[in-house]
Amino acid sequence: MTVDEPDDAVRFAYTLARSPALVPGIDVAGVTVSAEDAQHVRRWVFGDRTMPDRRRCAADHDGACAPDGG
Repeated sequence: MTVDEPDDAVRFAYTLARSPALVPGIDVAGVTVSAEDAQHVRRWVFGDRTMPDRRRCAADHDGACAPDGG
């Protein structure tokens, strides 16, 4: 899939990764996005913090960590 805007790519990856993350034992912490011609420059989708319900905080957000990036 091709996405023109980096923020759109992060939102797509975030949404896509949340489904398998509901399965116990699957952790989505390593999900990144990058431009096709700059794959060595990666943007993290999820942060390092695990929320009480096992979900991950979104990597780029303002304020306190929350499962949906808020």
